[in-house]
Amino acid sequence: MTTTTRAAELDRLDPEARPAAPRRRRRDRGVDAVPWWLRLVVAVVALYFVLPTLFVIPMSFSSSTTFSFPPEGFSLDLYRNFFTDPVWLTSLRNSVFVAAVAATLATVVGTAAAVGLHHLTGRLAGLARTVLMISLVTPGIVVAVVVYISFLKWHLVGSFAGYVLAHAALGTPFVLVSVTSALSGFDPKLLRASASLGASPLRTFARVTMPLISRGIVTGAVFAFVTSFDEVVIALFLRSPTFQTLPVQMFNSVTFEVDPTIAATSSLVVTVVTVVCLLPLLLGSRGKKRQEP
Repeated sequence: MTTTTRAAELDRLDPEARPAAPRRRRRDRGVDAVPWWLRLVVAVVALYFVLPTLFVIPMSFSSSTTFSFPPEGFSLDLYRNFFTDPVWLTSLRNSVFVAAVAATLATVVGTAAAVGLHHLTGRLAGLARTVLMISLVTPGIVVAVVVYISFLKWHLVGSFAGYVLAHAALGTPFVLVSVTSALSGFDPKLLRASASLGASPLRTFARVTMPLISRGIVTGAVFAFVTSFDEVVIALFLRSPTFQTLPVQMFNSVTFEVDPTIAATSSLVVTVVTVVCLLPLLLGSRGKKRQEP
């Protein structure tokens, strides 16, 4: 009996006894699999942002007295010029002080606003949140002109307080977004439990709320610091002969003089900003490892 005759006989007697035909195995893909074209787009965008750094950092170690790429020789003269020139060091000190104070003020205001708006609902809360976030979508030149006109009347142009107030206004939305995101997973029952035990609202915030949203506060403070440290548009309007920040000095070194020291300055700024941005991630990962059994 041939194979075909045997299969027909089995099918006639018992259709379920016939062996099922083998199925082609399909490649198992995850539900959230990232397509290859999206990975390519991400790689191209990342390369676009990193490419200037790949040119600037090698140029900072060049022995040439002008801008040249590839660098001619190897030297630390540009870094020596930066750390020995009082103009560059004064600008760096001004930027650090302004950024630190502005980030502190923005963190306090942004955290208070986020906590207050978290308990509000309705149109009033939406309007207040929109007003606090409007600086993120407003062009920088528009904000700079408004700040300059207002600060002229208040005699704050060229002063330390003027820089701090302007940069704090720019950093507050970042703190608001970060803390609001951290409050999204906050359980309000903890506040009622703390109040039932006799704790005041200030003590409840310090001992219950703030530890649980500390990551959001730190992240917002870091972004506020970086925003102030890198800001140049408003700083150009507020600068004075006696007080200017590092971005303004970098702008002057490119437009009014050919000073290759800016290559070393840019490398230092990129390094500092990268370390500051990665610091919350490193602290967060260490905290998770400590919590694991």
